[in-house]
Amino acid sequence: MPEHPRTVHLPGFIDDRPIGRLQCIVLALCGLVMFLDGFDTQAISYMAPSIAREWGLSPSAMGPVLSSALVGLMIGYLVLSPLADRFGHRAMVIAATASFSVLTVLTTFAPSVEVLLAARLLTGIGLGAAAPSAIALTSEFAPRRRRATFVLVIYCGFSLGFVAAGMAAGTLIPLLGWRSMFLVGGVVPLVLVPLLWRLLPESPAYLIRRGRPVAHTLRRLDPSLPADTEVRSADQPDAHARIPIVRLFERRWLLGTLLLWLVFAINLAEFYALQSWLPTILENLGHPTSTVVTATTLTTVGGIAAALITGPAMDRFGAGYTLGILYVVGAVFVGVLGIVFGASLWLLLCVTFLVGCCVSGGQKSVIAFGSLFYAPDMRSTGVAWALGIGRVGGILGPIVVGLAVGAGWSTAQLFTALAVPMLVAAVTVLALARRRHQDAPAPHTQTRQPHVAVPD
Repeated sequence: MPEHPRTVHLPGFIDDRPIGRLQCIVLALCGLVMFLDGFDTQAISYMAPSIAREWGLSPSAMGPVLSSALVGLMIGYLVLSPLADRFGHRAMVIAATASFSVLTVLTTFAPSVEVLLAARLLTGIGLGAAAPSAIALTSEFAPRRRRATFVLVIYCGFSLGFVAAGMAAGTLIPLLGWRSMFLVGGVVPLVLVPLLWRLLPESPAYLIRRGRPVAHTLRRLDPSLPADTEVRSADQPDAHARIPIVRLFERRWLLGTLLLWLVFAINLAEFYALQSWLPTILENLGHPTSTVVTATTLTTVGGIAAALITGPAMDRFGAGYTLGILYVVGAVFVGVLGIVFGASLWLLLCVTFLVGCCVSGGQKSVIAFGSLFYAPDMRSTGVAWALGIGRVGGILGPIVVGLAVGAGWSTAQLFTALAVPMLVAAVTVLALARRRHQDAPAPHTQTRQPHVAVPD
């Protein structure tokens, strides 16, 4: 029998193998982390009215509490997430999940709004640290032909967490009070931590950079691989490579990084503007509460449905071109939405669903695009900073729309204006796709290098 090769190269080793049990485990565990992340992020919105009533607070007093977790998310994205490049993505996912679960449980006992605000800020930091490493691990263990699909699948978990939070709130708060939501949101991820510790593998690229054994991880993909196999990475930076945060601002990456931030900011501005103002606009136009709830929910459902199509399309036809087309179509439907508020109910709901496909679906897809845009050793940092900086758009979007509504803009004028940034995002993504193709980092040009080397 021929001797088994003793040297393998990444990412070719993963790319050339069928999807197996290990990839399914990574997909399931990281999807669960994202689901719980979304649940915890959204749950406070449903608890806010009950908290305000119990503590005798005005609605405006709850504003800082609702925003504190979002501020924490930014800190987690920008400050903690890059530490995964030093301590490992597996360690970051486990530590961040344990952190936000324990803090959420402790929040159950918050005696005042000041303590609640501080607890939500710290919880948000943990939530922000978990997501980028979960995305990086999922991306690294996915074969290239399914990478965008894998990332979109786990990010759908985040949206499903939003939906689950609403369903749980409708059942738990009337029966057990608002503290029960914190208890559920903290205990469930705490139960997940031992599974993450037992089953979640570490990033092979991280292990190679740290000079640690990798073969035992790859043997979970291919048990026939000898234990003493040497693993090399075509994407491994040289010994003098700068830390990932610094690399984002190097000449090779700077323009691409800034343009990617712009796209993230536009998409999050559109998403939060839609989520914040669509219910108010519908109510002001006289639509019943059932229509308001259905239309707003359809924007989230549309994003999940779109991910089932855009993921495979990004893998097959190219991430940038698929996302660019999605944004162009989104610009059309956002503009159309402004003129169908007075039309029949079914037409309004159909257009709202399609807007959700492009805006909420675009939010998931641009994260997949970012994970493909950056090299593996800087992927989590690049995506984390794009998410963090993009939050600025998420903050400004509702404010700008509020000013337009206050100035008396019609729905047609408002949504026509909202369509323009979607076109800007489309052009920017297409430019990024072209730039990424022409100016790929040197290691990615080594596509003809065989992934398996026969020993001497």
